[in-house]
Amino acid sequence: MTTALATPGFDWVCQLVRRESAIVLAPGKEYLVEARLMPLARQLGLSGVSELVERCRARPDPATNRRIVEALTTNETSWFRDGDPFTALTSTVMPALQAARRPTDPITIWSAACSSGQEAYTIGMLLADSMPGAASRVRITATDLSRDMVARTRAGRFSQLEVNRGLPAPMLVRHFSRVGTEWEIAPALRQMVTASELNLAGPLPRLGPFDVVYLRNVLIYFDPPTKREVLRKVRQVMRPDGWLFLGAAETTLGVDDSWERVPCGRGSAYRPTKGK
Repeated sequence: MTTALATPGFDWVCQLVRRESAIVLAPGKEYLVEARLMPLARQLGLSGVSELVERCRARPDPATNRRIVEALTTNETSWFRDGDPFTALTSTVMPALQAARRPTDPITIWSAACSSGQEAYTIGMLLADSMPGAASRVRITATDLSRDMVARTRAGRFSQLEVNRGLPAPMLVRHFSRVGTEWEIAPALRQMVTASELNLAGPLPRLGPFDVVYLRNVLIYFDPPTKREVLRKVRQVMRPDGWLFLGAAETTLGVDDSWERVPCGRGSAYRPTKGK
């Protein structure tokens, strides 16, 4: 018989998730914690989330703690999610970068919080279709907190349900092959993408410099000081004339004044402010 997660257990989970990922779980999210952690509790042969939490509190286990944190990070994603940040890449950003770079200079793009890889491979397909020599010139770095999501990005395999979420049929035909019940992205596109684990709330490894950063639907989970710190670290690994795309509900305004918001395609992007 399972019991609902009591306040001390919920508070412990909140503290663990905030310490390890900087994600803030607000009061009232007990239902979310229960839903996300129940599969893990069952995998471990436990009666419910309360028993899982109590066991971890009594006998700390870094591996289980990591699985708890990963279970509570949001991995919602799809192909061409929100549209504008991708159309702007080919209509505005790439022409500007190609005009400012030598033909032999690499173009570097960071898909932060890449989830299972749809964002990184969306970028790769767009550029492969619109930019001659993209496979040899473009380098896409995909990072995520979740070890499982990074492994899925590296594999480049997606279920029928996943490819049905926003992937145009012509692109599926051009860039994927059927492998059993899944779809596997072409080797040339997989070679454009390097996937690795990264916690945006921690120290950044040696990265960049990047021409374009996609940091979308990530800042909404952080408190203002963490948002400011993440934006500061992102700016440090961007080129001075780089482009930053955030989620539709996110902004640097009122958080970090070292960015300026600029029109970009049908939407907007952010660029480092010179001298700050």
